[in-house]
Amino acid sequence: MSNSFRFYNSLTRKVDEFVPNEEGKVSMYTCGPTVYHYAHIGNIRTYIMQDVLVKALEYAGYDVKRVMNITDVGHLSSDADTGEDKMLAGAKREHKSVMEIARFYTDAFFKDFAAVGNKKPDVIEPATNCIPEFIHMVQVLLEKGYAYQAGGNVYFDTSKLDDYYVFSSAIEKEELQIGVRDDVEEDSNKRNKTDFVLWFTKSKFEDQALKWDSPWGVGYPGWHIECSCISMKHLGERLDIHCGGVDNMFPHHTNEIAQSESYLGHKWCNYWFHSNHLNDRAGKMSKSKGAVLTVSVLQEKGYDPLVYRFFCLQSHYRKPLEFSFDVLDSNVGTFNKLVKRVAELKADGAVDEKVKKEFEDKFRAAISDDLNTSMAITVLYDALKADTNDATKLALVESFDKVLSLDLIGHATSLSEETEVDPELLEYINQQIEKRAEAKKAKDFATADAIRNELLSRGVEIKDTREGVKWQLV
Repeated sequence: MSNSFRFYNSLTRKVDEFVPNEEGKVSMYTCGPTVYHYAHIGNIRTYIMQDVLVKALEYAGYDVKRVMNITDVGHLSSDADTGEDKMLAGAKREHKSVMEIARFYTDAFFKDFAAVGNKKPDVIEPATNCIPEFIHMVQVLLEKGYAYQAGGNVYFDTSKLDDYYVFSSAIEKEELQIGVRDDVEEDSNKRNKTDFVLWFTKSKFEDQALKWDSPWGVGYPGWHIECSCISMKHLGERLDIHCGGVDNMFPHHTNEIAQSESYLGHKWCNYWFHSNHLNDRAGKMSKSKGAVLTVSVLQEKGYDPLVYRFFCLQSHYRKPLEFSFDVLDSNVGTFNKLVKRVAELKADGAVDEKVKKEFEDKFRAAISDDLNTSMAITVLYDALKADTNDATKLALVESFDKVLSLDLIGHATSLSEETEVDPELLEYINQQIEKRAEAKKAKDFATADAIRNELLSRGVEIKDTREGVKWQLV
């Protein structure tokens, strides 16, 4: 490509220039959700940054094919192959079948995923669709001597590898080895503490809800093998980019590399893209803490999900980011000012192609430099302040939004409609909103709902938000 694209490669532990296996094309795999519960906004931050990576590569001229798995079996509550299957735990918690849980939380995930401006991956594959592929890989690993059977299960033998801890420095490797040795829930079937399960049989869990026939007995796949197989099924034997959160690096991605390259006999993936945690003041966001803060919950509190995306884009994906409602409220104000600035632009005159190219080159340089989204937003502000006509500025906003995905022109159009409405109708709308507020204050919700419905019948939709009641023509 004419423009170099660089980002931090966790495998080499440095910012590398991106060179795909096939010129102009990118094969990308994303670790999808384990659909036993809602995805919290920390999970969604990771997917926002992966979405920006896809769109930044496309902006730079690449054709990207992205595959995502859905983990609906095999992910245990401990990454050390201990505890129960998270899907089974979710089913017990909610008194539903595992597949009911999987369908419900898959739908919930993609609703939140789309709300923050993410583009759906080209391929989405549930693990339960690929049992034959998992069994085949396990068979090949056994035949090659990289796996063994013990206690009814099939394990990957990490001692067969020259370097198992591929993402770690020498000091980190020593720390991980100590951590593994101190694992209190030792599996006595393992030859080595770092070995991991490729296939569980009913000897592990008698009550496992989902299980299949295999050469080793009735059972189900380990968590790690699904990503390797689903990636190879849709993207072939040589993967360009594998994405995930930093907490996936060990053991999940480490194990993926171990089994994939042992199976293939050559290097599998050249670039690994990991996003850092979203923290609150109590530390890393986690489902284990109780109430889960989701994008849908933010919406219920009156926040526009794209304000959350805007908040994420102003920090670098490799840095931990601290969330608080105070910070989000500040971003609401900043985002609204940005929308107002775009709404003031008039599409008069011709686009100055020279100026447009200059700013697009600056924007492309920012996102191609380890996905510097905060600098990309700075370029957006610079373009809005530039000594050029409004038509050029609008063209740049539209261009940059291919990556930022903040729907700035859509928001600006809605704002303009509110200010350009017939004065009599505007006065009526404001009166009705005031009456509705009084009705709600008096807990007369029937009247409040009637006012909302009456306005809707006139083509006016109202929404309760953190900044008060907003309305738009529909």
